[in-house]
Amino acid sequence: MPVSSSVPPSAASRPQAVRHFGRFQLLQLVGKSQRTMLWLVADPRNGQDLVLAMPRNRPADATALDRWLQAARRAARIDHPSLAHVVEVGEVEQWPYISYDRGNSASLAEMLSSKGMVAAELVPRALQALQGLAFAHEAGASHQDLQPTMLLIGDSGPCRVLGVGVALGPDDSSNAGSLHAHRLAAERDVLALGLVMHQALAGQAPLEQTDISLVIERMPPQGRDIVRLPWSTAHPVPEALRAIVNRATDRQERQRYRNARTLQHALEGWLSTQSGVGGGPAAQLLDRVRANGVLPAVPGGAARAARLALMERERTSELAEIVLQDTALAFELLRMVNSAQVRAATAAGSGPVMTIRRSIAMLGLDGVRRAALSLRAWPGPLNETHAAEMERLLERARRAARVAQWLRPRGYDAEVVFLIALLQNLGRLVLQYHFPEEAQQMRRLMQAAPAAKAGEPDEPGMTEEGAAFAVLGTDVESLAAAVTRQWGLDDSMLHMIRRASPAAPIRSADSDDDVLRLSASCANEVVDASSLPPPQQGNALQRIAQRYARALGVTLRDIQLASQGIAPGSEEDPAGRASQHGGLN
Repeated sequence: MPVSSSVPPSAASRPQAVRHFGRFQLLQLVGKSQRTMLWLVADPRNGQDLVLAMPRNRPADATALDRWLQAARRAARIDHPSLAHVVEVGEVEQWPYISYDRGNSASLAEMLSSKGMVAAELVPRALQALQGLAFAHEAGASHQDLQPTMLLIGDSGPCRVLGVGVALGPDDSSNAGSLHAHRLAAERDVLALGLVMHQALAGQAPLEQTDISLVIERMPPQGRDIVRLPWSTAHPVPEALRAIVNRATDRQERQRYRNARTLQHALEGWLSTQSGVGGGPAAQLLDRVRANGVLPAVPGGAARAARLALMERERTSELAEIVLQDTALAFELLRMVNSAQVRAATAAGSGPVMTIRRSIAMLGLDGVRRAALSLRAWPGPLNETHAAEMERLLERARRAARVAQWLRPRGYDAEVVFLIALLQNLGRLVLQYHFPEEAQQMRRLMQAAPAAKAGEPDEPGMTEEGAAFAVLGTDVESLAAAVTRQWGLDDSMLHMIRRASPAAPIRSADSDDDVLRLSASCANEVVDASSLPPPQQGNALQRIAQRYARALGVTLRDIQLASQGIAPGSEEDPAGRASQHGGLN
């Protein structure tokens, strides 16, 4: 970099020479990486202090310099509150620069200490930076060297990103402007911001390397180093936020965020869930439920609704059988009958209504007709691909409900356990119906990746909870809880429709509610295990039998039969023992 001094070399006895870059007086080097450097400078034209950002190396020739200047001027025209204001784009002796108005702000690097930053303080600023990056990416510009020194944080106003368009890319050629190159540069920016968040939460630089560009070079696919948040940090990192940041820096490229908007969406979901002030995935879900219903009527729902409309009198149990064939209709009746208006107008008692038979008795045939006719026709707003996945999930939920009936202890209502098992799938179902793209993204994250070398085990995918945190910022169970609270179900019901944690041991059932919850949880785990590759199914079913044997009195054989779609003790059971598990099928 061409630097001139107003003091001759013989004056070495003075404290410090005054150095210049062109007309600018260099005050302090505030940041330096493999690709860029930042100087705090004084501009003699107006006496203003500016931040000067420039590439670490001079462009190779006049053509490269002209290409850099054109790209920098295009980036300077991108106007967003979260992008630092560009004062000037210029060059001094073939060395280009962009000057920025620093204002009354400090860089994130200056604010960080060895204790790191509290999550609630960091995330709003990271969101603002992401909004600026996303806007720049959508305008065709990328950063390519995001560092903690590049994020300006003031007493008021948003966090601002400076340095967009400053770094010379590794391939500074005409091909660098291609769509493919821009996509890769944008993905690099998102990875870099994930590493900045990692550093801010951990209180230490990832891989003990302060230059984010060098960290990226050491991570796959270029290197082999892994970056994950440490479990021990000065400030606690919430589990959902940990999943988001670890996904941003995941060792597998396919698992990382592809663009700034997806990371922004996950952080917004986490922040709104933590603050409890509304917004976020739960609020979006309820808005979409009001527009499109909880679920669409299953295929053939129109014919079923017509049949209900023609009925004059029918036994309640037979009518309940028809309703239970359509999961959306069953859920709509539960919503209607548990609304405050219906419960206040009847002698229903204080508890929620949890059978279709009782719902029909309270609402009457006209109420059932209204519920059937109010449903969106299949598949609602879903396209063909998403509708196929929706149909698969519905069948899986109904299968779990049937298995729950077979495995429930004697004396418990078959219809109640059927509905609880269905409701334990509500989160997955509403996720697929109302957030189909996010659901697809989660499924990709949960898939195992082939091993890099022959003979090594496959790279495991994320758990469903981890994938939900990483995509939505909240878990699937919270989506179900948002819907059922709106229906009017109480805390005891919310507890029953939340599956038992796979990581928690099952010792005993302390109440009837626990028996119902565990019966449904066991059934859902059986169905989940049945979808595993055949070599893994046997061990999974054995673990389920061991988990639930004491609480439900089930045996491994019961679990194995149920996984094959055979009710233990039924005529299809090869042992042919007398059934102790009646119920709806």
